[in-house]
Formats: sequence, C-alpha cells, structure tokens
Amino acid sequence: MIQMTLIQIDNYGPWTVTPRPRTESDLQMLQANLFADLNNHFGNKKGLVFFTRFDNLLAISNGLDEEDHLRIQRSIRNRYPITVSMGVGAAETPHEAQKLATIALQKAGSAQSGERKEILAIDSLVSEEDSYVQAAHIDINSVTETLTDIESAFDTSFMVNKAQHYLMTKLIKKGALLFFIGGDNFMSPCNGLSEKEIEEIMVEIDEEIGIKLKAGIGRGKNAEDAAYMADIGLEEIRAHNNEMWTWVIEKEY
Repeated sequence: MIQMTLIQIDNYGPWTVTPRPRTESDLQMLQANLFADLNNHFGNKKGLVFFTRFDNLLAISNGLDEEDHLRIQRSIRNRYPITVSMGVGAAETPHEAQKLATIALQKAGSAQSGERKEILAIDSLVSEEDSYVQAAHIDINSVTETLTDIESAFDTSFMVNKAQHYLMTKLIKKGALLFFIGGDNFMSPCNGLSEKEIEEIMVEIDEEIGIKLKAGIGRGKNAEDAAYMADIGLEEIRAHNNEMWTWVIEKEY
C-alpha cells in the first residue's frame, strides 16, 4: 500500500492580503523555501514531496508515522510566519490514498478558516510490512534536439505542459498521479499499474500529439527507493538509444 500526505498552508489566501497585499516576489520565495524545506524533512525519512499548487502539496510518506508529521509541523511553525495542516491516507492506489488524506483534513475545517490551525488528520497509516511504492519517472525523448534548441523557451514549456496534461488525464483514470519535477521530467506514483498499461498510455500520447515518452519504473518500500530505481531504469533506456518504452527495476532488501 502507498501512503500519501496532503500538506496545506493554513488560511493562506487571507494571510497573503492581510493587512495589505504582500509583495508577489516575497510570496514566491516563501512558497519555494517551504517546498524545499518540506522535501528536506520528508526526505530524511525517505519520503518525497510534490509542489502541486504550492499552498497545497502532496507527499509520498511511506515510513512516516504520526510523530514524524507532528515534528515537521512544529519545525515549520517555529521558522515560518505561517503554519501547515496535514491529512494522511493509505490505500492500494495513490489517487485513493490522497483522496482519503484530503477528506480527513477537509473534515477538520476549511483551508481558509481562521479557526483551523496545525491540524494533523490521519485517516490511515501504512504498516512496514504492507509498505510498497511504485513510481514511474517519465520524460520526453530528445527534448533538447526537438524543442529546447529550436523552439522558443515558452513554446517548449507549452509542449511539456501539453504532455503533462495528456499524461495526467490518462493516468488518473487508472488511479495513478502525475507531477512535474523539472525540465521535461514527470514523476508518477502508480501503484496498481502494470508495465504494459504504462506503455499503452505513452503509445496513445505519441499517436495523439506526436510526443514520444519513455519511463523508468521503480519499486520499493518507500518513495526514495522507488524513485531512485525509476531513475536507474530511465538511464538504462537512454543507454539503449531510447529503443524501449519502459524499464522496470525493483529494490532488493
């Protein structure tokens, strides 16, 4: 099973304009610093955080228990002008896990409520025996030659976002999630999907919009191990001149 944590800045919208609108560059720095800080905290426990909307972040949190989450909340409170609330859920698929985490936190009050502060709402946690993460590291084939070196920066970004949209649309139907992780790279927590299903999705996207993708697929007990195995799988595909769509590697313990 996979465990997901929703991290939500408390009452963030009203805070950004109280007592008057705050400078946008300062808000962007706060969000970027918080994202980096959370990845450091979760990463120390072999978790992995994705920025999603920056005021709402999602983490693969297999291996983190209640006290780990509370400690992270305390650290953020001590060093930032804001606090964060969290919801935690575990399920067979990433989409269901984040849904359970979201519902748990929503029951505690609105994201823009002045009353809700530093809530930790746990629906379920994964036991060490049941902990399992499958992650696909997906990227665009030859993006430097086909886009970066010949198209404008914004047009290249548009095409990368287009690939992301198509991937998200297809993966969510299978219970998987997808996050942009920089460059032309995406990370998909995809427990429950077979290698064949992932390949079929990428073939469909190639046929529909002419963007060819490849995916290293990693499996492990936590996000760090699964993502690292996926990275190695992607390197294997590159070493074989992108001749295959996928490469699966499972962490041995």
